[in-house]
Amino acid sequence: MTDLQPWAVALISVATTFAGLYFVWRIVLLLAPGWYRTMIKNNGVSVDDFVGGPPNAASALKSWFLTRLNVGSRVAKKEGYPLKTEDSDKVTGLKVTSRNENGANSSGTAKPPVVVGTIRMGFGHHRIAYATTSWGLGNSDNDRETWFHDFLNIDSEEAQMIKDMDKLYSKGSRLASELGGPVEKFWGSMTKSGDEDSLRMTYQFSEHMIPLLNGLDKNSPIIASHCMVACAAVAAGFKNVINLVIDNHAQWFVVVPGALNLVQGPSNYHEFLKMGVPEKDLALAGHWIPRDLVEGIPETCARRIARRKAGKPLRIIIPVGGAGAQRKFIVNLVGALSGLVKEGKVQLFLNAADHEHMKTAFVGALESNGMDYDNVVDMKGVQAFKKKMMTEEPSKNVTLVSFLQLQQWFDLFDILTHIVILLVQHSVFV
Repeated sequence: MTDLQPWAVALISVATTFAGLYFVWRIVLLLAPGWYRTMIKNNGVSVDDFVGGPPNAASALKSWFLTRLNVGSRVAKKEGYPLKTEDSDKVTGLKVTSRNENGANSSGTAKPPVVVGTIRMGFGHHRIAYATTSWGLGNSDNDRETWFHDFLNIDSEEAQMIKDMDKLYSKGSRLASELGGPVEKFWGSMTKSGDEDSLRMTYQFSEHMIPLLNGLDKNSPIIASHCMVACAAVAAGFKNVINLVIDNHAQWFVVVPGALNLVQGPSNYHEFLKMGVPEKDLALAGHWIPRDLVEGIPETCARRIARRKAGKPLRIIIPVGGAGAQRKFIVNLVGALSGLVKEGKVQLFLNAADHEHMKTAFVGALESNGMDYDNVVDMKGVQAFKKKMMTEEPSKNVTLVSFLQLQQWFDLFDILTHIVILLVQHSVFV
């Protein structure tokens, strides 16, 4: 070695390092399937059977490693938390679950309740869940109670795990949308790569969520607006589990083994079949829309047609998603529409929900473009606004809604859906 040139010594060192790393990598790949089998040995449901077979060595390593990042060496618990129900102060007839610190489950009706399970990770899952409850509550022949079961409403270690994971997702979504370009495309590619390994990791995380459901009657039907809820339900042993597939982009991680997966459109249904999802586990159901909106379609459409025939301003609603990741898009859109708004051809209804940073972005965009606006900030204002909009015009062509509670956000969105013509929405997945 002393006779070699420095560059040769460096080259040998690099080659030796790479050879060593490659050797270690091969050893890890040999061990990974065993680590993976150990991880899943106590699972209640086989994801591998559902997706068509076990993972290869690289996929086994990926599933094992990312699960360890999510839960560490934590051992999943099984014992459920005692639950209680209270009347919803937002929806008449709806029961809302929470943890019962007294240590005993609340008694319900003679028949097990219909449980609509959700997680507030963005507004979409909650909105779908509330839409689902409207059909249970609106059936006069229904002799079962309808329970709204939000995982995050069960004060527990498991709920905190979900909150921590959601914070990372929301932060990533906002950052990707703000930076745009390659970063946004990369984030979109990550969130759209919901392959078999993503389902394996989602299910494995859901095994840790079993205590959030094990306080319920196992004979209750579970309707899940989040695949993690459905995964936890089948893992806990519930036999009547319906998973509302929330995405129209067919991916493995939004369907659940052991559940009936309801999809919204025929193209999505056939894509899942082509992927290999068993036909017995799929059904075409349609969109997840609140009952009052569906029943009001004829009247709402007639009102929209009459409004356009009368040449009145086009009403556009721009809502913000749960992650609040649309700031750059919305600022540009508001600026682009400012001319039409000032001419009285367009009315904007901007919904910042409870995102302070989005309200700041809205206000900045409006003020920089010289656009005057009204601000609705509470339920009293929502109800007054609804009454006026059904028969009159707003005092200003821009209305900003902000700092409402979550259910108030849904109420307002449903109200505005009756009176607007165009919905404009941005997604980082496009």
